[in-house]
Amino acid sequence: MLKVGVLGAGHLGKIHLRLLQQSDQYELVGFYDENQENAERISKEFGYKNFNTIAKLIHAVDVIDIVTPTLSHYKCAKVAIKSGKHIFIEKPIANTVEEAEEIIALAAEHRVKGQVGHVERFNPAFIATKNMIENPMFIETHRLAEFNPRGTDVPVVLDLMIHDIDAILSVVNSKVKNINASGVSVISETPDIANARIEFENGCVANLTASRISMKNMRKTRFFQKDAYISVDFLEKKCEVVRMKDAPEIPGDFDMILQNAEGVKKQIYFTNPDVEQNNAILDELESFANAIKTDTTPIVTLEQATDALRVAYQIIDCFDK
Repeated sequence: MLKVGVLGAGHLGKIHLRLLQQSDQYELVGFYDENQENAERISKEFGYKNFNTIAKLIHAVDVIDIVTPTLSHYKCAKVAIKSGKHIFIEKPIANTVEEAEEIIALAAEHRVKGQVGHVERFNPAFIATKNMIENPMFIETHRLAEFNPRGTDVPVVLDLMIHDIDAILSVVNSKVKNINASGVSVISETPDIANARIEFENGCVANLTASRISMKNMRKTRFFQKDAYISVDFLEKKCEVVRMKDAPEIPGDFDMILQNAEGVKKQIYFTNPDVEQNNAILDELESFANAIKTDTTPIVTLEQATDALRVAYQIIDCFDK
C-alpha cells in the first residue's frame, strides 16, 4: 500500500480523507491544514493524524494529495516533488499556465508521477460512452449550478467550465484553432456566467455554457458526429446514443425511418448503454495508485490538465476584448 498524506482539509479535502482511509490501495498517514483549529477539530472527530507542518507530512509519505485552494497548488506541488513524492492535485492544476508548466518540468526532473483531479473523466456515464465518441464535429455542453459562495474567488470558467474543457479535449483529436467567448459578473467580482465557442483545426466546434447562479443544477454534454448523437448527463449519470443506419428494404412496423430530400432512407436506433455506478473520486485516486505501482501513464496527466487550463485562460482573455 502506498503511504499518502492530504494537504488541505476543507470540504473536498475531507471527502478525500474519508475515501483514502477506505481504499485498499493507500495507507492514509495523515493530513495538514493551515487552519490548525480546523485541523484539530477534524482530527478529533475522525481520528486522522494531524501534522503541524507540511514538511513533516511530506517526509512521512509516498504520495501527496493536494486539495488546497488553487492559489497554493504550485507551492505545495513544488515542495512535494522536490522531496521525491508523487502528487495528485485537485483541478485546476495551478493558478497560472506558467506555474503548471513548471510543475510538469519539476515532475520530469525528479521522476515522479502526477495526476490532476478532473473527476468527470471517471463519471460512469462518460466512461460508458467514451469509446463510442468518434470524431465528433459539434459538441454542446451546459454546466449550471445553484449559487454557492465556495469557489467564487475564481471565474466560473476555472470553477465549473474547466471540467467540460478537459472532457472535450480528451475526445477531440485536434488542436484548438480559435476561441470566442463572453462572460458576465452578476454576483461575484469575477464572471458567474460564461459561454465559449471553441473551433478546432479539424472543423469540430464546441459550444460551452457554464453558470453558477442558475435556478437548477445541470451537467449535460451532447456530441454530434456522422450517423450518431451521444448525450451524456454527468449529473444524473445517464447516457443515450442515437444512431442512424441505412434503412432495411422492408422496414418493420415499429422501425423509425427518416428520408432526406434526396430520397435516402435511414433507420434510427436508440440505445442506453449500461452505466456502472461508481465513486468517481475514489476511482481517480485509485487509478493514480495503479499508475504508480505499474509505472504507467496516469489517466489525467499533468500535461492534459495544463492544456485544459491554457484553453480556460484563452476563454477568460476573450472577456476583456
